[in-house]
Amino acid sequence: MECVSNKHFYVLMLCLVFLNPLVCSQLYYNFYFKTCPNLNRIVKDNVLSAIANDSRIAASLLRLHFHDCFVNGCDGSVLLDDTDTLKGEKNALPNKKSLRGFDVIDKIKFDLEGVCPSIVSCADILALAAREAVYLSRGPFWFVPLGRRDGTTASESEANNLPAPFDTLEKITAKFISKGLEKKDVAVLSGAHTFGFAQCATFKTRLFNFNASFKSDPSLDSSLLQNLQNLCPNQANSDTNLAPLDHVTTNIFDNTYYKNVLSNSALLQSDQALLDDNTIASLVTNYSKCPFEFFKDFGVSIEKMGRIGVLTGQQGQIRKNCRVVN
Repeated sequence: MECVSNKHFYVLMLCLVFLNPLVCSQLYYNFYFKTCPNLNRIVKDNVLSAIANDSRIAASLLRLHFHDCFVNGCDGSVLLDDTDTLKGEKNALPNKKSLRGFDVIDKIKFDLEGVCPSIVSCADILALAAREAVYLSRGPFWFVPLGRRDGTTASESEANNLPAPFDTLEKITAKFISKGLEKKDVAVLSGAHTFGFAQCATFKTRLFNFNASFKSDPSLDSSLLQNLQNLCPNQANSDTNLAPLDHVTTNIFDNTYYKNVLSNSALLQSDQALLDDNTIASLVTNYSKCPFEFFKDFGVSIEKMGRIGVLTGQQGQIRKNCRVVN
């Protein structure tokens, strides 16, 4: 496939915006235009400040949005704390001691409550914060449709079934399809691993006991393997050590992730497995050559993801505090 030029990329993005109807799935691009006109500035300023203090937080905010949408839909359920009557998602295995960015969302919500109280949902804040996190990390910009409302329940059991780094590609694809996404979205949204970090526990079996062989993953680049074994020695106290998902451009949202996959330098087993499917492998190759094609498709896929199971109209509520139900 021929790469899309920089000029053509922006033309395509404009077409994407103007060909989409203003209203889709009961979400509106200008939903808060009159009720909270400073929304985008407040979100951007807070995310920018958070990244200045902690470069890792950009990837963490994008991950929050993903983990929210894949459990109960994009309803802010991932933000809820446990109570005597509600068991939240923060202590589910994929989230416990790894999901971050709650304080950033709290600060955005606090600032918004000061200027437009009980107007902006926590679910919409998550979607906007994810966009700003990517864009401020040199990634694509996309227009976020808004109007989500917050859920009043959470599901730890469903959170325990999130796509995992140990899952086969077939299993991950099935989980995406169950949410109304497609095989292409697996290839595109996996590209989010172009920035951020992962704990050693999520990939250590590749280093020392791949497929219960007591050997390393033979597909893993040898120099990367040695570096990772030094970072993550084969002992339990290294499980929470961190390694960059993209060791080349760690804090930049770009297409280097796909180049890493092709050179057998993907950190997670689930990322390297993208080459196991011919359709997905073809997309990986294309995105490795065509960064603007990846950016365009990422904007489309994450907007689609952001529509999963949304609550609108009179459904749900607008939480005053993102951590608790009103």
